[in-house]
Amino acid sequence: MSSPPFCLAGIVGWPVAHSRSPRLHNYWLDQYGLTGAYVQLSVAPGKLALALPGLAALGFRGCNITLPHKVDALALVDEVDANARRMGAMNTIVVQPDGSLKGFNNDGFGYIQSLLDAQPDWRADAGPITVLGAGGAARAVVLSLADRGAKEIRLLNRTDAKAQGLAAEFGAPVKALPWADRHAALADVAMLVNTTSQGMHGHPELELDLAALPKHALVSDVIYVPLETPLLAAARARGNPTVDGLGMLLNQARPAFHAWFGVMPQLTPELRRAVEATL
Repeated sequence: MSSPPFCLAGIVGWPVAHSRSPRLHNYWLDQYGLTGAYVQLSVAPGKLALALPGLAALGFRGCNITLPHKVDALALVDEVDANARRMGAMNTIVVQPDGSLKGFNNDGFGYIQSLLDAQPDWRADAGPITVLGAGGAARAVVLSLADRGAKEIRLLNRTDAKAQGLAAEFGAPVKALPWADRHAALADVAMLVNTTSQGMHGHPELELDLAALPKHALVSDVIYVPLETPLLAAARARGNPTVDGLGMLLNQARPAFHAWFGVMPQLTPELRRAVEATL
């Protein structure tokens, strides 16, 4: 009698030690009785083209892609899902039966679902949205907000040219503003989103004056280490509703796990508590 196949997946990034994806996926592997492991794969910038072709040979079902590789990975797989192509970034690779690699982006799905989990009546068209950052996470967030009906997205990045390039690529409703205008860009918005790394453990805090932010505006941060970033703490202290980044992590993981292992896992309070306990 043959033993069950070993399920192997992982997360590729630099750095990657902070990731809670191993805790999440290994929880599901155990919950659903699958023999296998989800591991951290530290791949330095410039080494991604050497690492990804080895996935199939090493028996991986696939992997997640995180900073700083979400954009570069697009050119290194055999096929890219249409949604990931639109976003210009990917966060998931699935090894196909023939050993080829196909890239996906589940970040947008995960992000929108995290908002709806926290605020079931949330609407993207409730008013202007200010988004900080123009990297891989911002691409997924901005495009998903636009797809949900956002009428005006104000995009700001420390490197202004990067925000301008993204706005030109995506078109309406995205409008790039100079980073120096980030404080004033909060006036009359219904939502503020931080997709930068500022506020993450080991990174500088986000320098942002919330004085112009309406008290009803939803404040969202894609960072989950720490669970409550300085931005979210400041927003909560002044009465704004907030959404942390853990829900995005949990929700984007579900379709990836399903693609790799054939089981659509469920999110439970016990799972969230298990992941929160490691933060």
